[in-house]
Amino acid sequence: MARVIHFEIQASQPQTLVDFYTALLGWSFSKWEGSEYWLIDTGPADQPGINGGLLPRPSDAPTEMQAVNAFVCTAEVTSLDETLAKATGLGASIAFPKNPVPGVGWLAYIKDPDGNIVGLLEPDETAPAPDGTEA
Repeated sequence: MARVIHFEIQASQPQTLVDFYTALLGWSFSKWEGSEYWLIDTGPADQPGINGGLLPRPSDAPTEMQAVNAFVCTAEVTSLDETLAKATGLGASIAFPKNPVPGVGWLAYIKDPDGNIVGLLEPDETAPAPDGTEA
């Protein structure tokens, strides 16, 4: 079985998204010498998760209202409400509002300032089904 080991974010203005994800999720970025590519460190190696990269968006990338043609990555957060407020304050928009995933937690999707969709999940095993029943 093949596991995801790396992700990439495309950016029209790379520094804008470096600043956004640093402020929102605390990720650190380091430019790969000799190229237009930034390595993303998302957290300690002894915790679950993967690291990624950021690169300039190609000119033929999808535009608004076209079908999604990329993977959506989801980051675990301590407080979804606080993270959503912070994200919108940093220029993101809500793509899918906070909803329960029964027995898993609370999930929402945002669009970063460049339109990339990012999932945010607050773990909560007591999250109810959408109809309010217990998981």
